[in-house]
Amino acid sequence: MAVGSFCLVLHGHLPYVLRHGVWPHGEDWLYEAAAETYLPMLDVIGHCALHHATPKLTIGLTPVLLEQLAHDHFKRGFEEYLADRIDRAKQDRAEFQRDGNDHLIYLADRWVGWFEQLRERFDGIGRDIPGAYAQHARDGMIEILTSSATHAYLPLMYEDSSIRAQLRGGLASSHRILGFKPKGMWLPECAYRPGGAWTSPNGWHGKENRIGIDHLVADEEIDHFFIEADMMAASRSEYVRNNGSWLRVDWNEAVKYASRGWRSVNEPHRVNSDATSEGRIIALARDGDVCEQVWSGDIGYPADGVYLEFHKKWGARRGLRYWKVTGAKTDLGAKDMYHPDDVAGRVHEHATHFCNVVRSRLWDYHNKTGRHGAVVATFDAELFGHWWFEGPQFVRDVILALNADADVDLQTSSEMIERYPPDKSVSLPEGSWGDGGDHRVWTNDKVNWMWDIEYRCEANFGKATIDLPWKKNPTVADLLTKAARELFLLQASDWPFVITRGQAVDYGIKRFMQHVGRFETLIDIAEKATADSAYLNRLGEIEQFEIQDAEIHDVIFPQIELDWWKMQ
Repeated sequence: MAVGSFCLVLHGHLPYVLRHGVWPHGEDWLYEAAAETYLPMLDVIGHCALHHATPKLTIGLTPVLLEQLAHDHFKRGFEEYLADRIDRAKQDRAEFQRDGNDHLIYLADRWVGWFEQLRERFDGIGRDIPGAYAQHARDGMIEILTSSATHAYLPLMYEDSSIRAQLRGGLASSHRILGFKPKGMWLPECAYRPGGAWTSPNGWHGKENRIGIDHLVADEEIDHFFIEADMMAASRSEYVRNNGSWLRVDWNEAVKYASRGWRSVNEPHRVNSDATSEGRIIALARDGDVCEQVWSGDIGYPADGVYLEFHKKWGARRGLRYWKVTGAKTDLGAKDMYHPDDVAGRVHEHATHFCNVVRSRLWDYHNKTGRHGAVVATFDAELFGHWWFEGPQFVRDVILALNADADVDLQTSSEMIERYPPDKSVSLPEGSWGDGGDHRVWTNDKVNWMWDIEYRCEANFGKATIDLPWKKNPTVADLLTKAARELFLLQASDWPFVITRGQAVDYGIKRFMQHVGRFETLIDIAEKATADSAYLNRLGEIEQFEIQDAEIHDVIFPQIELDWWKMQ
């Protein structure tokens, strides 16, 4: 009998980039991730199923990602991208032939074949990546998580009604595109805030009694989410289940009865931020010690010298990669040529080591507590394939090995909490999986000006939904719906993230301000149209352009409901 469960969670997300630039920032981000991660992971699932091994992956596909992958503009652009990659590899091959470099010719031929196979796979699934994942979920191979609509950073949003709208909009997109409503949610950046008094990060008036993120999520019939290990370690014991009943305990319970698994990342816990009951939702904590085997820049597997180097490319725009990591501190100019034949053995070695770490972790927990433990390993999906080219092969080997391991139950997150429901309830502190375990990546001197603008937009939209007659006036409703779309898009956590990190700073500022400008214009027109029913017939050239510009560039979330902003 297994001593514990293992849950591998891959969080797939990209910001909205369709019709907002291509290279170096824009649609290429999406095309690269589709080619290097989302399609290869479908192959991993199919390969495992072919070998009678159920993958049991838990995969987050954020609503904004699903909306893009399902859109015809992406499908056409991705086909053009693959054709361009094939042409680029052929051009490289011709150049290498002129130089007489046989190994580079061989590598270029591999790229030609690799991209041609991707094109065949894309056609083979009817160009429907979300549909292929949904079918695997219906077949019991994987579980799919939802998220907030545009990956908004929920703890820092000003209005609880805005958080509800992000959650409702996300679930609506997941349901429409996948054909079912996911039960688990990836909180953007694993960011959580309990209920109670709240202070804004930029000097706006605080609020005396915010609703906890756990309650807001549970209200939408989501039953579990994921958190960082430090948040679980700092949690407070609140309730315990004994003899079929939940009993209130004090905060020292976790210290007095540590063998019960209190505050351990190796057991799920129920969560209630106000401690009025055992809670309606379950938190699964990331096991940092296990994740470090992959994630760490110092000891992580992707830094091994035999793997494909990410940063060095042949040529400028959309260049292909022909070098290996060689050494973690090796200068790009000193990188050696990539040798694919060296890879399979090293992938198997690293997958075996990872499985041993998981098994050892579960045995240690079982020996200490006598309980069935769990290891939850969470990663950005794009690490596997995009950043670490051989990552999908690693995932495949881990799945195959653990399917054959009698000590480990390989399970999706929903299967794990259904089979081994938590018997403890805690209140969680505020936090995220970002630097320092807090909000510093998304609120700091570089980006707090953005929160000032976002809060004003939230407040103005809330006022508009109350004051303007959108329920009786279809024209006003249409304008507010367009404004709501821009509000969603400006709320994405990606814009402050890239600015804080110094990655694509100009692009992040430009995108944020574009959506702000469109939002403000649409709200202004809606207000004027309310005051004067004939106003739309007198729109100026600039106002007409602003409306058309939003319709042309921002083409996702086609079925927004203004009732999503209701508090109940």
